[in-house]
Amino acid sequence: MTVSTTRGRHRSARRPITPLDDFALAATGNIAVVGRRAGTAVATSGIVVGMLGVAPATGAPNEVQALPAVDTASLAAGALTALATAPQVTVDAETEWSFDIPKVKLVKEVVAPPPPPVQTPPPASRDRDRSTPTPEKNSGKVPQAVEGNAVLEMAARYVGVPYRSGGTSPKGFDCSGFTQYVYGKLGISLPRTTGAQKNAGTVVSRKNAKPGDLIWSPGHVGIYAGDNQQIDSPRPGKTIQFRGIWQSNPVFIRITG
Repeated sequence: MTVSTTRGRHRSARRPITPLDDFALAATGNIAVVGRRAGTAVATSGIVVGMLGVAPATGAPNEVQALPAVDTASLAAGALTALATAPQVTVDAETEWSFDIPKVKLVKEVVAPPPPPVQTPPPASRDRDRSTPTPEKNSGKVPQAVEGNAVLEMAARYVGVPYRSGGTSPKGFDCSGFTQYVYGKLGISLPRTTGAQKNAGTVVSRKNAKPGDLIWSPGHVGIYAGDNQQIDSPRPGKTIQFRGIWQSNPVFIRITG
């Protein structure tokens, strides 16, 4: 005996249909499909009622009614009503605007006085003879015999000038260059060397020596300043100065013009 088995046939599962699908089909011209599905959309979701035409209950099942026209005027009127009822801010045309400006207090500027001008010292003279310092300004031990004595007053101007071997100017003197320069300023010419100056005048005794006479010893010469003092240019490293007579047996020579 042969037994035959007949299997049931079933449709495959389909994607659920939503109301949005009906709108899409309507846009593409599938109005018939929309008409058939409209009833299902109403039955399942309860929306889109009155938007899509469906076949009346008494009519043919495949009959499709035309879609109603959309009243855009009523939509625009609703939008205008919403704008009209929205809150508004109005400002009168004659309204005056004002701003709070903080008060600024002006403070008088304090200007510092200008600094005092810098006193520029005059350029050093190349020739110290142009200055006329008093002997007292050059040394605190200037003998009284200097005052009124032309030779000593001239010699005192060069106190502090350094000794310079072979020097014959205010830049530096040696002993005979100093005596020659001082006497030369008074119009009296003396020889250059120490030995020659010994013979340029008249030898006098120490007792009779006067301020302004030359005081000579072997290898050195100066100017007698009275009261056992002399002014001379001593040796390297020293300067012209008044100092005591250190020679044991000096020779005093009077120079006459």
